[in-house]
Amino acid sequence: MQTELLLDAKATLGEGPAWDEKTQTLYWVDILQKKIYAGTELLAQLDDFVGCLAPRKNGHLILGKRASFVDFDPGSFQQTLLAALNEPATTRLNDGKCDPAGRFLAGSMDLNEKDPIGSFYSFNGTSAQTLFRDVTISNGMAWSPDHKTFYYIDTPTREVKAFDYDVLTGEIANPRIVIHIPDSLGWPDGMTSDTEGNLWIVLWGRAQVTRWNPNTGKLLEQVSVPALHTSSCVFGGKNRNELYITSARKNMGEADLKKYPLSGGLFRVETKFEGMPTFEFG
Repeated sequence: MQTELLLDAKATLGEGPAWDEKTQTLYWVDILQKKIYAGTELLAQLDDFVGCLAPRKNGHLILGKRASFVDFDPGSFQQTLLAALNEPATTRLNDGKCDPAGRFLAGSMDLNEKDPIGSFYSFNGTSAQTLFRDVTISNGMAWSPDHKTFYYIDTPTREVKAFDYDVLTGEIANPRIVIHIPDSLGWPDGMTSDTEGNLWIVLWGRAQVTRWNPNTGKLLEQVSVPALHTSSCVFGGKNRNELYITSARKNMGEADLKKYPLSGGLFRVETKFEGMPTFEFG
């Protein structure tokens, strides 16, 4: 599988890619530069950190912005607060996605990346429910093809946890570890899944995206990316077989930047697999 550079964005912290099926648009963010991109174009410069986003059924986007959920109109750039979260000043929202029923799930992280002071939320449009606490860096999320299993990464644990997922109620149960990422492979960051039920996990600090079987915990495939800090991925394209990968330049020294000058870029890999969809909010 060949990795293709789409945009040499030099993003400080490119993250949160989401594919809008209706408009065939890839949305993603540069969290620390407070930017939203639509494909290879800069869409909006915001006034605060935007950790994640997802398409809405009404054509807008829902944003996870520092400690709130916000409606964003890509046409007028108008922002409307949907819910404020009771978060410490030393956290911000990080990764987030919609579940198959249209709820927005997102977690927070310690800005110093050291202490488990973050929480993980489910927002149904009216109220945000805390699903669990004690998170350090809330990151990758994915669902199984039958929507009955939810997968989750808290990066410093180097683990992928699975939960039983009730799409009707949004409740989670029965947490268990299904994949352990060895130290030699770096840190698990963003994640998505394909229709065969396998998980695609990007590895921060290891310039690659990997494919895993959550039933066996086995590593199936490694795809190298010419960016040291790969950060997240999502399937898109007409046949949903194109994997879009974000990356970052954060905390990279001169030697690393010389070796990986395309870090912070947006990449695409054409795969032989069909990805799970980006679910819409609402």
